[in-house]
Amino acid sequence: MSDLKHKMRPEIPSINLDRSSSEVELFQNKVLRPIIKLQHELIMCCFSDFIAQNKVLLNEYNEEKKKIYLQKLFKTNTVLKTELRSLIIGLFTLEEYKHFLSIKPMVIKRINTIIQNRITSNLLESEN
Repeated sequence: MSDLKHKMRPEIPSINLDRSSSEVELFQNKVLRPIIKLQHELIMCCFSDFIAQNKVLLNEYNEEKKKIYLQKLFKTNTVLKTELRSLIIGLFTLEEYKHFLSIKPMVIKRINTIIQNRITSNLLESEN
């Protein structure tokens, strides 16, 4: 099963796997970024469903108001962050999950930040 999970992850040529990187940075580049890229459409769909269920009219917001709303949302809404994180953590191998447990607080912060940036940039790009 681990091989299958590794094979389905996209290659990201720009990833730096420099051995001088920190343990968390290596985990981010080797595991998180490929999984988040793989799950992009599902992340956006999950976020769109959240917005629809909460009847947020993001299309009526200007760029600055969208940014502020998203920052506040990701700061305060633990349910949304947990749901989005689960889309990533569920694709860890057993070994990756065990390693994740040893650096969990730092990795959770990175997952949240990467997903927030991805959603924000995607929403702002779709405006232009």
